[in-house]
Amino acid sequence: MPQKLMTIGQLASRTGVSTSLLRYYEKENLILPTDYSQAGYRLYAEEVQKTVTFIKMAKRYGFSLSDIKSILGTNEEGTLDNAEIMSMAEQRFMDIERRVTEMLVLRHELELFLVDLADQLDRKAGAKPSKNYRDLVEQVCGHDVTMKPKSSLQMLTERIGCNLAHSEWEELFKDLRGQHVHIWRDDDLYTIQINPKKPKVMKALKRLAESESECDAHAQPQVMESKETIQFIAKGDNAFLYAKLFLALEAAEA
Repeated sequence: MPQKLMTIGQLASRTGVSTSLLRYYEKENLILPTDYSQAGYRLYAEEVQKTVTFIKMAKRYGFSLSDIKSILGTNEEGTLDNAEIMSMAEQRFMDIERRVTEMLVLRHELELFLVDLADQLDRKAGAKPSKNYRDLVEQVCGHDVTMKPKSSLQMLTERIGCNLAHSEWEELFKDLRGQHVHIWRDDDLYTIQINPKKPKVMKALKRLAESESECDAHAQPQVMESKETIQFIAKGDNAFLYAKLFLALEAAEA
């Protein structure tokens, strides 16, 4: 049976990439039409859709078009061998790890600085300004500076401001903890994908999304499902908190 081909508009719709960008990819020899219609329109096979999806993901992870050409073997120098591709990917991973570590160190040092500043206010400004500042520090750092720091899951649930009771959070954690997730970001929208699809996970995600229906701080998360996967989609300035929450749950953090 001959494979069904798609137009450039259909390819754009299925991949979320504009037709102008698809034409640019063709110009750069990253993709090529499989055939042309009688009217001369480009037609593409499913393999081209997979290639465009790969390009989109690689760009999201910081690979340049030159890197992608090298991986796909569409540059003038030819295809890289497996060792060269692995080295390129590992270097990109290390770049991200370095940036993440720098931010974690900065956050840690900022917490210590703010606590020290609160101690100075105790001595110089008096009780009321000091209390106001300590309240601010608690919001920024996620814990009371006079008490033992909370776990990241505790901080995240409080910052998200979910309407679920503590007991319900624990039930959700039990069903979501340790689940392998894929997460990607488009502007202020985060998509958390879990597969394979499990009924208890689906139920927990829907309950989590429903609990946020009356929250004014951010849009209500959406839950979508396909034959094999579930997606939890959060949008807004604080949507990144959900990404942090699911990463913590994947790590099975208590």
